[in-house]
Amino acid sequence: MEALGVFGPKLGSNLTFPSQPNLFTACNLYRFPVTTHPRKLAHFVPLKATANTLACEDEENNRNFIKLDPSKWDHQSLLAKLDISEMDALGREIEALKPQVRNMFMSSKGIKKKILFTYLLVTLGLAYHFEDEIAETLKDGFQKIEEMMAGEDDLYTVSVIFYVFRTYGHNISSDAFGRFKGDNGTFKECLTSDAKGILSLYEASHMGTTTDYILDEALTFTLSYLESLSCTSKPNLSRLIRNSLGLPQHKNMEILVAKEYIRFYEKEEDCDKTLLKFSKLNFKYLRFLYLQELKMLSKWYKEQDFESKFPPYYRDLLVETNFHTLTYMEPKHSRLRIFVTKFYVLQAIVDDTCDRYASLREVEILADTIERWDLDDHAMDGLPDYLKALVKLIFGTFQEFERELESESGGLYSLEATIEYFKRFIRSNLQLAKWASVDHLPNFEEYLYVAGLEIAIEFTVASILMAMENICKEEAFEWLKTRDKLVRAMATKTRVPNDMFGYKLRQLIAEGDKMMNEEFLKPINVSHQVLKTVMIDTLRAINVGYDKEDNFTRPDAHLKNLIMSMYVDL
Repeated sequence: MEALGVFGPKLGSNLTFPSQPNLFTACNLYRFPVTTHPRKLAHFVPLKATANTLACEDEENNRNFIKLDPSKWDHQSLLAKLDISEMDALGREIEALKPQVRNMFMSSKGIKKKILFTYLLVTLGLAYHFEDEIAETLKDGFQKIEEMMAGEDDLYTVSVIFYVFRTYGHNISSDAFGRFKGDNGTFKECLTSDAKGILSLYEASHMGTTTDYILDEALTFTLSYLESLSCTSKPNLSRLIRNSLGLPQHKNMEILVAKEYIRFYEKEEDCDKTLLKFSKLNFKYLRFLYLQELKMLSKWYKEQDFESKFPPYYRDLLVETNFHTLTYMEPKHSRLRIFVTKFYVLQAIVDDTCDRYASLREVEILADTIERWDLDDHAMDGLPDYLKALVKLIFGTFQEFERELESESGGLYSLEATIEYFKRFIRSNLQLAKWASVDHLPNFEEYLYVAGLEIAIEFTVASILMAMENICKEEAFEWLKTRDKLVRAMATKTRVPNDMFGYKLRQLIAEGDKMMNEEFLKPINVSHQVLKTVMIDTLRAINVGYDKEDNFTRPDAHLKNLIMSMYVDL
C-alpha cells in the first residue's frame, strides 16, 4: 500500500510557489498568543563557535564562509531497496498473524503474565498493534496493583512491571523496590547473581521522577555491577547489557530497540516462533514504509534545488534528518515524519544562514520579513538572491502545510500557532547574530533561553503537534503554552550536549529527564500518546543524535551504521 494512501496525495504533489502577496489570511483570525519565558541571570558561558575547516570566498557578496560537503548519501542507491509489491505482501502476512499474537496475549494466565507479555510487545516494536488490549490490561492491573505485587520477590518481574506501568503513564510507586534492600538500607548483594534482573532494574531506574530517590540508588547500584556482568554473562545477554549501557531503552528510539531486541529474542530458549516471525515481518514492513517516505522527501528536496539557490554553507543532511524522525515509529505517524523532516530542513538552513553566512543586516531583514509574514514583491526589495530563495522556501513549505491542514479540525489554528513559534525561532537567531557582532558573552541562563529557542525546541514541539492527526489541537497547544519549565528542560537537553560538556551540566540534563518523566505521569487533558510523542520520543531522537557528540552535524560511523541498518540492510 502506497504511503500516499495513508494521508492523501497532497504531500506527494509538485510544489509551486503562488504569486499572491498575502498567505494564510484565514489563520489571522485566531491571533494565537505565545507567552514569554521568564529569565534569570546566573553563570557565564561561551557562545557556540564554528570551526573554520575550509574557508571559501563568495565573489558576489565579497564574504568568506565555511564550505560544507554535500550529502554522503546517494538517494537513488538508498531507494533502490524499495519494493512496493513485497511491502504489500508483508502487510498481508502481518494482518494474518495478528489474531494469533492477540490470542497469545489475551490467553496469558493472569494480569501479571499479560504485563510481562506487554513488555515483550513493547520491546519488539509490536505494542502499537494491540493498544486497546494493553490499555485495558493495565487499567485492570493498576486497580489491583497491591494484590498483584504482594509477595513478588523476583527482581526481573518487579522491574518489568514497574517499567511497563510507567511507560503507559501509570504512576506506580517506586517503593516497590524497597523489598530488595537489606537491613542496612542498601540493595542486597545477592541480587548481583541475577544478571537479567540487574539489567531490568537498571532500565527501570531511568523512569524516575524528582522524588524517586530509591531509583537514584538503583541506578548507582546497577551501574557498579553491569560492566562486569557484561563480561561474565552469555554472549546474547552480554550484548544486550552493553547496548543498554550505551543508551538505556527508555532513552533510545523504539525502532532501534526493536532491531536489537529481535536479535536477542531469537536466541533465547523461551523464544516463541510465531511472535518472532511477527516481529521480523513488522520490522521489515516499517523499513519499507520509511523508504517510501524518504522517496517522497527526496523528490521534494530535489525540487527545492538547494544547490543552485544557495552557496554551499548549509548542511545537506536530508537522510540524517529523516532518520531521526523514525523515533515516531508507528505507521500512523507517516505524515508526522514527513512534516517534521521538512521542518528540520527549514530549521537547519535558517540556522546555517544566520550562523555561517548572512551579515547582521541580512539577518535583520530576514527576521523583519518573517515577522510581517508578507511576501509581496516590495517586501523582498534589496534582498540578495539567496535570501529571496530562503524566504520563498519558508513560505512555500508553510503553504503546503496549509493545504494539508485546512480541512482538519483545529488545523489552521495549529498552523498559525506553529508560525508564531517559527517567528520566535527567527528572532532568537537574530539575537545570537547581534551578540556575535559585538562579541557579547551571555550569562548561562540567558544563553540557555536564547540558544534553546535558537535550536527551535519550541518550534519543534509545535510542529509535531501541528502534524499529528486525530488529536485535539487546541488542547495540545494550550498545554504547550503553560509548560515553560518543561520546554526549558527540553531545550537544555538539546543544546547542552551540542555545545558543552561537564558534570554540572550533566546534572541539569538528569534533572530535565526526571521532569519529563514527572510530566508524563501527571493527570492532564492531553493524552499520554501525545505526551509520549512530543516529549519522550523527541528526546529519544536527541539522545541518539547527540550521544557523546553532535552526530547530527558531524555524523560518525555509529550513526551511519544505524542509518544503513534502517534504509540499506534489508
